[in-house]
Amino acid sequence: MPRHALLNNIDHRDLRVSTRHGAGVDDAAMSVVTFPGEFRALQAYYPIVFQKDAQGVFHPLALLGLQPGQNLFLRGDRWDAHYVPMAVERQPFAIGHDAQGEPMLHVDLEHPRIDPQGEPLFLEHGGHAPLLQHMVALLRTLHDGLAGNGAFIQALLSHELLESFVLDVKLTGGQEIHLRGCYTIHEERLRALDGEALQALSRAGHLEPIYMALASMTHLRDLIGRLEQSA
Repeated sequence: MPRHALLNNIDHRDLRVSTRHGAGVDDAAMSVVTFPGEFRALQAYYPIVFQKDAQGVFHPLALLGLQPGQNLFLRGDRWDAHYVPMAVERQPFAIGHDAQGEPMLHVDLEHPRIDPQGEPLFLEHGGHAPLLQHMVALLRTLHDGLAGNGAFIQALLSHELLESFVLDVKLTGGQEIHLRGCYTIHEERLRALDGEALQALSRAGHLEPIYMALASMTHLRDLIGRLEQSA
């Protein structure tokens, strides 16, 4: 079970974190949450899709696999892509909030990345070690980016730019894969938008990530290829 604590250089002065990858350090996820500002980096490797949560709210996700618990980018303790999604890289850290609602850095003390042989978080006299400096900047970017997802999703919905899709794949060995519950950009409706709508999307910073998400869908074929190789 996770055990989150507010990170500090007194209680956690000797804490060390592993930066390796693998199923054993909680990387075995089919998808991870993302945000429009990350789409440019993601679209080079991962399909970017949208899914509804239990409350019916859409969230953008980077697909890492085609089945629950499947990450096709893991090769032992190596990540087989030049870019690791922020929602993966940030582990075991998360943003929590203090009593005044201010964001604070928390760490999951039960996370498998907590490792005595890992990298230190604090310097000898209490300052932030390089790994922690990186994580603070990454978490800030991730936190702020996710906070902006609502406006982006609302823009997509207002122009009816999300459409559901299904993926049915039969692998060479006979295994069948069925992907359900995902949405992508409706290409025809995007093309049909008039200049005023496109300009409004561009000014709001939404147009570029829309095209990035659309282009990323070519990587569904790559995921199928990776699945074939691992079967």
